[in-house]
Amino acid sequence: MRDDARLHMLGGLMPINRQKRSLLPLSCEGLCFDAGGMRLLGPVDLTLAPGRITVVMGHNGAGKSLLLGLLHGLRAPSAGTVRWSTRDSGDTLRRRQAMVFQKPVLLRRSVAANVDFALKTRGRPDPDRRDALLAHVGLSHLAARPARKLSGGEQQRLSLARALATEPEILFLDEPTASLDPASVRAIEDIVFAAHDAGTKIVFVTHDLGQARRLADEIVFLHDGRVAEQTLASTFFDKPRSAAALAYLEGRLPL
Repeated sequence: MRDDARLHMLGGLMPINRQKRSLLPLSCEGLCFDAGGMRLLGPVDLTLAPGRITVVMGHNGAGKSLLLGLLHGLRAPSAGTVRWSTRDSGDTLRRRQAMVFQKPVLLRRSVAANVDFALKTRGRPDPDRRDALLAHVGLSHLAARPARKLSGGEQQRLSLARALATEPEILFLDEPTASLDPASVRAIEDIVFAAHDAGTKIVFVTHDLGQARRLADEIVFLHDGRVAEQTLASTFFDKPRSAAALAYLEGRLPL
């Protein structure tokens, strides 16, 4: 996206509050998740620094969604720790983050009312802010439509508007463009870039190599529930260190 277009999109976003102690870096040590007597993730040692767009990749079943759920606090780890660079905890900590899922989860209300609900959770009913967010994601003309009557791409843009309404310092996105048409994918990527430019840390799961090349500053590659490598995107795509990553980039299943 051109720099001037990205700057134009910032009109719908609020700069991240820098008066608080930053959430980042985020680190996890020995992070594990077990279910049914099986280890599905871990142990994972990982540090996520501010600034970079982090793209998480890996074959199906590598643990990508599980990792995001653990970092965001949706699941409790079986072992290990998740540490933020703040003393905040519980609801206070969660309010400083947001997550968008592959399948949008929308309220049975209008498009505008969905954003209003997100704003109210922050104690800020604000029609002007709502209208700015809807304009930012290109949904102003659909404000009165029932949210569940939107197309898939429109629903995902609404999910992003709701997430951004909370002014998150870190935004987790779990394959938000899966099964969407190219125009919808581009629109969502533009919104993600604008959020990044406004100061939100982006952690984005995708299987799409082209998308990863467009978005990523760094890649976290998972294999069999562990971090096979964490490196700059340019290094990952040019010279992957692990056999599993090389197989992934070549479209092969790992041996």
